Amino acid sequence: MFRRINIVPRWLIFCLDLICCAISLVLAYFIKFDFTIAYIDVQELSRNMLLLSAVNCIVFFNVKTYAGIVRYTSAQDSFRILFSISFSNVLLILFNVIMLSLNKAVLIPNVIIVITGLCSFVMMITYRVLVKYFFVYVKNLSLDKKRVVIFGAGETGIATKRAFDTDPRVNMSVIAFVDNDYRKNGKVVDNVKIYHSDFLERIIKVEKIDSLIFTASKISSEEKNKVVDLCLDNDVKVLNVPSVRNWVNGSIKPTQIKNIKIEELLEREPIVIGEERLTTQLFGKRVLVTGAAGSIGSEIVRQLTRFNPQLIILNDMSETPLHQLQLELQDSDLGHNFITFIGDVRNKERMDYLFRTFKPHYVYHAAAYKHVPLMEGNPSEAICTNVGGTKLVADLALKYKVDKFVMVSTDKAVNPTNVMGASKRIAEMYVQSLFSHISSKKIFENGLSHLNGLDHDIKFITTRFGNVLGSNGSVIPRFQEQIQRGGPITVTHPDITRFFMTIPEACRLVLEAGSMGDGGEIFIFDMGKSVKIVELAKKMIKLSGLVPNQDVKIEYSGLRPGEKLYEELLNDAENTVPTHHQKIMIAKVASNEYNKVSTDIEKLLEMAYNYKDTEVVRLMKKIVPEFKSNNSAYEELDRDLESIDV
Repeated sequence: MFRRINIVPRWLIFCLDLICCAISLVLAYFIKFDFTIAYIDVQELSRNMLLLSAVNCIVFFNVKTYAGIVRYTSAQDSFRILFSISFSNVLLILFNVIMLSLNKAVLIPNVIIVITGLCSFVMMITYRVLVKYFFVYVKNLSLDKKRVVIFGAGETGIATKRAFDTDPRVNMSVIAFVDNDYRKNGKVVDNVKIYHSDFLERIIKVEKIDSLIFTASKISSEEKNKVVDLCLDNDVKVLNVPSVRNWVNGSIKPTQIKNIKIEELLEREPIVIGEERLTTQLFGKRVLVTGAAGSIGSEIVRQLTRFNPQLIILNDMSETPLHQLQLELQDSDLGHNFITFIGDVRNKERMDYLFRTFKPHYVYHAAAYKHVPLMEGNPSEAICTNVGGTKLVADLALKYKVDKFVMVSTDKAVNPTNVMGASKRIAEMYVQSLFSHISSKKIFENGLSHLNGLDHDIKFITTRFGNVLGSNGSVIPRFQEQIQRGGPITVTHPDITRFFMTIPEACRLVLEAGSMGDGGEIFIFDMGKSVKIVELAKKMIKLSGLVPNQDVKIEYSGLRPGEKLYEELLNDAENTVPTHHQKIMIAKVASNEYNKVSTDIEKLLEMAYNYKDTEVVRLMKKIVPEFKSNNSAYEELDRDLESIDV
């Protein structure tokens, strides 16, 4: 029956408040006369009750003490009640002062007014709290209620618990708070005890916990992973509360609590970058971002806006994602200093028009083809964009006196086993050799002598990093789609591993490396620990509340063309030089002679423009001797080249 009760009528709350005040007045007379009924003047009491009720009616009606929903009583309601009672008391006391100034007796003694006010406040708050807990008790009578532990006994955790208590649709009961702060251990909040995280495993087993909800923001990635692994081993579902900025009207809604995402478990400690240096360099400057609509390019744009450049030129050839980025910047009030520019980095006339019109001071070159299997089947296109596009933009950066050119490369350029990685390595070689050529003050040859600005102190910088979480075409979105379809999840090989980095983390390091570079360096990033892809798939299945190889099967499809089983370790001390930033190193890479690299690239581009794919790959292998195809149709070229060398 009580479950059908919806909201107590306002008129009833109004009447209950007046009754509480009337009872408080009677109680005040009893207290004043030591509970001796004979001393109480019933006529005076009746008259004063009418006066008090009249004043309270006017005040309560205007302050709207009755407006709140009782079972959702909060501190705000308490302040409203305190204000209304205080205001009534002040009016009555002022009335007494007026009566005394006219040499007349007061109607209600001040001591009665004060005692009545205190009792009224206590009674009005008490019955509201009792009703609130009554509804919570009735709500918790459900026999199939899920038992929940909240990790984090801070404001977010408490707000989450109270959101559960006040929402009748939530079928969860908070059994305990868990926190990694020893000072909170043993304390109680809203009748729920707080335990230290050391006791989590025992709580899960003894209390038969169904779900754990993360609300703590200050928890390391390593500790979060330990907690999640413990939960998954005990069939406990792991949920996550969104950040406070995503709450609805400043309060958490139970519907916002979702399954924890695998990306959150792969994140590492936040990277601190030298913002002062970046602000000094970028403030008031014009910045060009090629490939601005892509995963990396768009995040670089978002982060650049913090440094107040004069203008950001968003260049991409993909209309729809570029338009979406434009709308995002406008909605975020970040669109006051940017311009979108549709153009292919391979189009010399279009890109020359861009540089001639906007004359950027900084260039972040993120435009590239990056999908390994696709480029393995389309090597000419990989060369035209990844090599030809980079060469064109780099040459124009020199011609139009850009201060810095920062190229975004990939770890697949290290000992490449596929066309995509090799194409990026060739692009790196050109950028490096061009800077070395400028620095050595040699005379330009091979058709580049027409470029002006040869004396300009331009800095060409290259940055490398590995797989990026959530980027277009990455493995995690694909696994999520496969899980939603009920499987199977396809993994290429049971032993394949990858390094992962979040998009914001990668872009912060790109900006940092770009700011510290003196030119000619290849900066590589600390990618952390490698992740076994099959274990990643199993964890994602478990996080979805399913059982691997039972609810969702895992199948092995075999390595794709050009795919490595293991990525190269980028932080090998023998191959890198440390910088002042612990997550950024400089790769020790052999220098290349510009004239030879330029000549080879011209030949390569001529073949690519004529789509001579086999000849393109053959020449790529000559330019990059360490390029050995893996699981590819071009492995035969490696055998041919080896036989020639012999």
